[in-house]
This record gives sequence, C-alpha cells and structure tokens, in this order.
Amino acid sequence: MSLSEARFDVNLSILFTELPLLERPAAAAAAGFSAVELWWPWIETPTPAQAELDALRDALNDAGTQLVGLNFYAGQLPGPDRGALSIPGEESDRFRANIEVAAEFARSLGCKALNALYGNRVEGVDPEVQDALALENLVLAARAADRVGAILLVEALNKPESPLCPIVSAPRAIEVVDQVNAATGLGNAKFLMDLYHLSMNGEDLNEVIDRYADKTGHVQIADNPGRGAPGTGTLPLDDLVGRLRKAGYDGWVGLEYKPTGPSADNFQWLSAH
Repeated sequence: MSLSEARFDVNLSILFTELPLLERPAAAAAAGFSAVELWWPWIETPTPAQAELDALRDALNDAGTQLVGLNFYAGQLPGPDRGALSIPGEESDRFRANIEVAAEFARSLGCKALNALYGNRVEGVDPEVQDALALENLVLAARAADRVGAILLVEALNKPESPLCPIVSAPRAIEVVDQVNAATGLGNAKFLMDLYHLSMNGEDLNEVIDRYADKTGHVQIADNPGRGAPGTGTLPLDDLVGRLRKAGYDGWVGLEYKPTGPSADNFQWLSAH
C-alpha cells in the first residue's frame, strides 16, 4: 500500500473549512472522496441540539460520504486546547456528557472509530491525578465505543505545538492504549498513528510502524515541515504508507493537512500516484 493504493479519507475539520460545515461533505465528494472524518464539530458544546446532529447526518448521507472517524469533545480545537478528558472539573464533565452523544452519532452513521484526545497538563494539579481521571474517562469512552461497534483511538500529538500535552510519543500513547484495554478487557482501544505529529517529535517513523502497526486503528498524514499536502515537505510518505501495508495495516489513511488556497485545489498530488 503506497500512496497510490491507500484508502484515503479527508478530515473536514482542517480541509474545506472555508465552507460552512454542512457544505463540506458535498465538497469532499466533488473532490473525489467517499469517506471523511471530523474533529468534534461543535467546539462550544459537547451536547448540541438534536436538530444540529440531524442536519450534519443528513449532509453526510446526502453527499454519499461515509464518516470513518470522529473525535469526542475536545474543547477549542483548533486552538489552545488539546483535549478535555484529563482536565478536572468542568472540562472532564463536558467530556463525560459528550460520550453517549458522540457514540450515538457515530452509530447512526456506521462510524467505527472514535478518537479521545488527552487534555493538557494543568498548573497546580498533580499529573498523577490527571492521569487517573484520564483512565476513568477513557474506560467510559471505550465501553461506549464498544456498545456501538467502534474502536477507541488514542493519539500522540507533538511537543513543539502542544507543549502541555503529556501524550507526545508513540510509546506513551501505546502505554495508554494498553492501560485502557487492561481496565476494560474489551481490547478495542487502538493507537491513532499520526505521522506528522510523530515526525515533529523526532521519532523514527519506520521503527514506530514496525513496532506498533498491529495496535494501530487509524492513520493520519501530513507532510513536514509545514503540515501541508504530501510533496510539500520532506517526509517519504509514499514509502511510509507502503511500510504500513507490509506491516499489516490496511485501514483508512486520513488526510489531515493544511490547505493552501481553496481546499479543492490541494489534491493534485493524488494524480501523480
């Protein structure tokens, strides 16, 4: 599976954002994509009105796009926040209020992957307290995902851009995955392997793929430097995606890069593969 053979989905929370949310699925379909993923679209609330959920569901269905990945509520994303589930108080409560809402929305669309982003470290709060809270909430999220036939994803971000996030390496993310699976006995927690974030951390991507492909539930790509489309940086994405295939990964590869100009003009690289 090189880039020419991968099953790509497009993230509608970073691409096509020049359009209103409900217009993005059709735009993605017009650009040739049948599958999409989303960060939690309602950053102000973990529990949007049912009419808003229904409208997005209809937009996805009307466009003929399959939702293959969805984030649980994670605060202001993009923005200063990087997650909510490990932040005591209101943010943790908001995450918990979102669990069943997000899981039911995923179920209604046949979405099989739910991503739960860890929260930033909080000044004055013991990191061990945050990690214990995180595990509690990840267990709740994993059980909800299992009830709707989905996996729970745990993602490593990158330290330069998310200096307060404690999950900034593949081994640390895998450690959390293993803790959740041990606590639930379900085995449905998986690693979200974002090659851009891992490259920003200076990790050996070939080694990460070889060690963790069997625990990987989803892959995302962007080039580095710049977090642009493949070919705009120096990452050997064709080789890396091919290595994933050889290591046994045959799932979706999410395009999570920053467009230059109109999003529809940022897929020329596909025709070269």
